[in-house]
Amino acid sequence: MNFNNIFLRSFRILLFPFSLIYGAIITIRNYLFDKQVLKTTSFNLPIINVGNLSVGGTGKSPMVEYLAGLLKSRYHIATLSRGYKRLTSGYILATENSSALEIGDEPMQFHMKHPEIAVAVGEQRIEAIPQLLYDRPDIQLIILDDAFQHRSIKPGLNILLTDFNNLYSNDFFLPTGDLRDQKSSAKRADIIVVTKCPAGMHDSEQAKVRKLLKPAENQYLFFTSIRYGLPYHIISRRNRQPDQHTEVLLVCGIANPEPLKKHMQQESKSYDAMYYDDHHIFRIDDLKEIVKRFNAIDHENKMIITTEKDAVRLIKFSEELKDIPFYVLPITVSFLFNRASAFNDLIVHFIGTYKPGDPVISG
Repeated sequence: MNFNNIFLRSFRILLFPFSLIYGAIITIRNYLFDKQVLKTTSFNLPIINVGNLSVGGTGKSPMVEYLAGLLKSRYHIATLSRGYKRLTSGYILATENSSALEIGDEPMQFHMKHPEIAVAVGEQRIEAIPQLLYDRPDIQLIILDDAFQHRSIKPGLNILLTDFNNLYSNDFFLPTGDLRDQKSSAKRADIIVVTKCPAGMHDSEQAKVRKLLKPAENQYLFFTSIRYGLPYHIISRRNRQPDQHTEVLLVCGIANPEPLKKHMQQESKSYDAMYYDDHHIFRIDDLKEIVKRFNAIDHENKMIITTEKDAVRLIKFSEELKDIPFYVLPITVSFLFNRASAFNDLIVHFIGTYKPGDPVISG
């Protein structure tokens, strides 16, 4: 369980009875799906689901982007997300005029980085998929973002993510813990990916995690870390690398900023930080406060750094940002233990051999 401080930990433990009630509801729901009392629907094309068992950031967006980058030159693909914290509702297919307020920050990030793929949002995925296929009949593959609990759809391939620092095996139901699903639901996964691992992870640590997660014989287990790219200006896209002489103001509204904070400690002279809630909708007063804090830094070599997810919510202030050293830090997924090719081969093989009704890949 991921507790931020002793007070929060004590408070969440007091909510234990509510966790038991929540857990009972989730258990009954899963039982009804397992017994086919509640029905699931399959579609006549390969669907890959990227999800998790807990709330908070486990790295779903970087994994969706990794899959998009791997597959977009081979297939006509689409991503389908809920569009969390958007100011709209219902099904929407992204266009050149879309914004983060309309489709959500993560789908907007996909749309900006991969304009050649179809990006759609819809709370009810089972209704959104037929509409997406009607709008884009050329689609050959759909990547579902954060739909592991959306059991009314049966994907061809389930990829389950879990944070190295907060494994689902050590967690408990909300609100005492971070789990929104049973630990046993991991059995539905075809591939389990442990995210945000230390870049220099040892074999002994891998073995320890494998023992905790206990993957089945037909499940594949992979380990990934975050790889940070070269920051680029939010408007001009010009690159700039901070160094040990750079003062950084970090601006972020993400679920788990800890890896980013560690990176800043390593890459800059020092940094100040302004943290916002996950999916925070930035307003002009926020930007004014950011600029005020930045101007107060008494150092010539300074810059503002934000995340890609935050950048799509800030880009609306293009006029104000164009003359400010406001940079975006990209991230990618890096597979450990030389296992990237094995993962890629599994994905490509699944799609290339997919037939409706076929069993998923087996170990």
